[in-house]
Amino acid sequence: MKLPEILEPIKQELNTFDDQFRDAMRSKVAFVDMVARYIVKQKGKRIRPALVLLSAKACGEINASTYRGASLVEILHTATLIHDDVVDEADTRRGFPSINAVWKNKIAVLMGDYLLAKGLLLSLDNNDFQFLKITSDAVRRMSEAEILQIKKSRDLDIDEETYLKIISDKTASLFATCCEIGATSAISDEQFHRRMKIFGENLGMVFQIRDDLLDYIGRKSITGKPTGLDVKEKKLTLPLIHSLSKAPRNRSKEILHIVKDGGKKKDLQQVVDFAHEFGGIEYTVKKAEEYSAIALDALEPLAPSTAKDSLVQFVEFVMERSK
Repeated sequence: MKLPEILEPIKQELNTFDDQFRDAMRSKVAFVDMVARYIVKQKGKRIRPALVLLSAKACGEINASTYRGASLVEILHTATLIHDDVVDEADTRRGFPSINAVWKNKIAVLMGDYLLAKGLLLSLDNNDFQFLKITSDAVRRMSEAEILQIKKSRDLDIDEETYLKIISDKTASLFATCCEIGATSAISDEQFHRRMKIFGENLGMVFQIRDDLLDYIGRKSITGKPTGLDVKEKKLTLPLIHSLSKAPRNRSKEILHIVKDGGKKKDLQQVVDFAHEFGGIEYTVKKAEEYSAIALDALEPLAPSTAKDSLVQFVEFVMERSK
């Protein structure tokens, strides 16, 4: 299924969220408000707020605190993207020039800080203290994972356990936060909070593993060929990590040398072929399927509903994504 079809049960609620998110981003300082409006225009797929809304609807009813929770996670996510663009020296974001490209690094860093403060105040002003506890832990995990990944990328020293730790903290933690906040906003039963957190965490693992896999099997694009973006950024992800552990030492050294050299275009296909030859692609698909099964199992106790159906379809959508 396509994403709009999956999100059909919360179509109206997403429109309401858009209005509330826009309001939550506003500033009385004209220049800050101008930058905030520029950010709001760069609307993505709204996956994270959608997960908050679907989780709430699957556990109970969407209410005012659900919308605040959805705005909080989207503000948090946006702040981390702005900071990431500064760290990565990225020029674009969602087809638009990035904040750092338009207004330079100082404004971008301060704008990210402003958003974090807005998210905190949104929760504090409405006594959503449980939301703050959940998101604060996610921010800690994401920050630690980013630093660890930078260190490991420099050394080209990463095994499967470390890779899974990094993507769990860097990506899956925010998915878990979305689903836990959604459930917390709708129902007081902590069993459902835990179950939705488990669902989100494992959905996030599938999301990132599939994303890393697409670098090797080809994203849906004009060429349909593997982009090798991770290799160009000197990142070791699961398809390559597994293959390096299985290949003869001399072959592994050759591939690591290519990665260390920044994955020049003429050498990228060699890295992709290596991942296929030594089982990295097959192993990565299997790993994604394992996390997918755990995510689906976490939804079992939920009563039948269109929102639950959408969460199940969300897992299938992420498993089959091609871009």
